[in-house]
Amino acid sequence: MTVSLHTADLPRSLRPARSRGDRVFRFGVTGVGVFVLVIVGAIGLFLGAQLVPTLRRYGLHFFTQNQWVPNRNIIGVSAAVLGTVEVALIALLIAFPLALATALYISEYAPVRLRSLLTSLVDLMAAVPSIVYGVWGVFVLEPHAKFIARWLAEYAGWFPLFHVAGGDPHSASWPQSRYVASAFIASLAVSMMVIPLACAVMRNVFSQAPLHEREAALALGATRWGVVRSVVLPFGRAGIVGGTMLGLGRALGETVAVLLIISPAFDLSLHPLQTGGITISSLIANGFNEATSVQLSALLAAGFVLFCMTLAVNTLAAMIVNRSRSGAATEI
Repeated sequence: MTVSLHTADLPRSLRPARSRGDRVFRFGVTGVGVFVLVIVGAIGLFLGAQLVPTLRRYGLHFFTQNQWVPNRNIIGVSAAVLGTVEVALIALLIAFPLALATALYISEYAPVRLRSLLTSLVDLMAAVPSIVYGVWGVFVLEPHAKFIARWLAEYAGWFPLFHVAGGDPHSASWPQSRYVASAFIASLAVSMMVIPLACAVMRNVFSQAPLHEREAALALGATRWGVVRSVVLPFGRAGIVGGTMLGLGRALGETVAVLLIISPAFDLSLHPLQTGGITISSLIANGFNEATSVQLSALLAAGFVLFCMTLAVNTLAAMIVNRSRSGAATEI
């Protein structure tokens, strides 16, 4: 049988036969992924549906009104959105250098025999319940953090962000009640929950820095810090950004710790050192039990706003990590 030259030159398509176990595993993983997407989509649709009656009743003032007084038919989430962003950004500002330094120490400087122990201790922080951090913030952190808040107000109070209305830090008997139950103290507690998440992503990326680049830098006379600065940090830039934004998503949705620490106050002013503040999650948790059907729809609509914020942050973090060469093997 003669085969034409043209037919013989065609590449043969290879279809590797998968075993039954591979097919079952592939089907199972695909099913789990689709199930997760369906659950997330169902949550979004449910919360979004609650936004419709809320907008019909309150209009766009629901997004611009800063007061939440259901008895007077005044409901808005602008103060809660501002408080959520405020607490999350301050927590991230505190957690980022600690998470980065911890990840660099574990992956680059810690003795080999201690790395697994330190990794387990940091990961254990992520398993501590939020209520524990909240109780720790109220009874341990707050009595000392109020003095830090007073010091910041005393020496940096000229800057509006550190100003405390009604509290003179220079007086001998300064009003301590003006510096407790604040967004600043809540942010300190939330930052402890952000550190292990951000550190885990950063540490994973740093450990995957190319060995040949490390050896090349050492061969050129670089110190250990020189290797970190010229190889590890550039390679792990996307992991740093992704881990930081993952921590931001965690901070945006924190509920119990903020609810225990912060004193509810619907105010649009940016004064995190003084008493009072509100976040979307603490607003929902605080008003859920006594809400009527109309108020419950408004609370769920506020949850939809938080859902969109968190989803946007996590999606952006995943996009940044996946576009980098260090993000190929990084999971966030």
